Parts: sequence; C-alpha cells; structure tokens
Amino acid sequence: MALAQVHCYSTSLQKSVGMNVILPETGTGPFATLYLLHGLSDDHTTWQRRSRIEWYVRDLPLIVVMADGARNFYTDNAEGPPYSHFFSHELPAFIERIFPARPDRQGRYIGGLSMGGYGAMRLALGYPDRYASATSHSGTLLAWRYDPAFTSLGPDEHRRIFGTFAEGSSHDLISLARMAGHNKLLPRLQIDCGSDDFLLESNRDFINELRENGIPFEYAEYPGNHDWDYWDLHIQQAIAFHMTADRI
Repeated sequence: MALAQVHCYSTSLQKSVGMNVILPETGTGPFATLYLLHGLSDDHTTWQRRSRIEWYVRDLPLIVVMADGARNFYTDNAEGPPYSHFFSHELPAFIERIFPARPDRQGRYIGGLSMGGYGAMRLALGYPDRYASATSHSGTLLAWRYDPAFTSLGPDEHRRIFGTFAEGSSHDLISLARMAGHNKLLPRLQIDCGSDDFLLESNRDFINELRENGIPFEYAEYPGNHDWDYWDLHIQQAIAFHMTADRI
C-alpha cells in the first residue's frame, strides 16, 4: 500500500484540487478505483485521519481516491462550480491517466458519508454509465429538498447549490434513479444509516421512494450515530460490496 498526495488544476472548477490516493503496492494493474467522498464539514484528508481506510484496503487490488469536494454536494451548483462534472469526468480522466486505474465502468466505484453519501448517489445515478456501484453511509439523501432539520446549510447557501426549484432537476436523486432505471443502466446501490442518526427518517423516506419506483437497492440500519465510530465500522462492508461489483 502506497500513498500519493496530489494536487491538480481543474479547468471546470478553475482552481487547484487536493486529493489523497491510496495505491496497491503489489500487482501491475490496471486496478479498480473507489472514489470516496467526504462530508460537509470535512476535506480530502478526513477519511484517512479518522478511519482505518488504509488498513482496510491494504491487501486489495484497489485504488482509493479521496478528493476535496468543498461544501458543494458534488453536484453542478445552480449558482457556482460544476462539481458533478469534475468528479464524474475530469477527476477520473486524471486518475486514469496518471495511475494504473481501469478506464471502464466496471472498474469505477463511488461511496461517501453524509454529504458524500448524497454525492455518491448523485454521481452514480446521474452518470450511470460511469459507475458499477455506489454506497452511502448516513447520507443526506434528500438534500435537494430544503429542510433545516436535516441540514446545516442556510437557505441562501442551499439555493446557490440546488436552485429554487430542484424537484425533477439533476439534483433530484429520485428523478435520476427513474431515468437510469428506464435506460436499464442502474449501478448497484447500498445504503445504510445508524439507528440514532438524525438523518435516519430521511434515509427511510428516500429508500421508500426508491422502492415505490421499482429501483433495486440494499439497505440496512445498524446501531450507531452520525459519527466516525459508525463510519469506520461500516466502510468495511461498503468495500466488500464494491469489490463484487464487476463480478455481477
């Protein structure tokens, strides 16, 4: 296992983006890649600082990319940067050019926690031809619907990101899931949330809407809260889920 600390200039964001990349130390590749997204108050270093992600992938033929997504929910902001374009196209193109990463759908996985859980679903359902699987831990999965009980975003910041009328837009995960299902190109989805998490009810509402629309998924609730004790434990299950994606 090796670690690369990388900065690249993004033409779509018009700024430098920092990222940490975990690389296998054995094998010649090309390797599958897991894009692991952080939460609202975090950055590209937090998964490594607060979880044992390096240890969990130490023997796997897997690259893990943790890039900085700021506070932009990994979507193309209504009044701001096109983060979904960066994460779905520009970032994978860079990774696949610099590192021995597979340049195909079955070799790309994506997952995240909280804001990153929304981001993983947003990117996988918005670009289903680019990802084999997506996982969400404690995701803000109904984030495009403003509810102060489920977000620390203020109304102005929410409007800048999601716009005034987000239902049915590219921010709407249910709308994206319907479209991906219609095109018969759904990635595998796994969603979990802690039983004491303040986002539990919104996660239940989200998976009920998926179920009503005939979208297949795996869902589980476990003891725990919206914290790193929970995420460090359940990222292990997410890794195992992703590692079977190209064999389905």
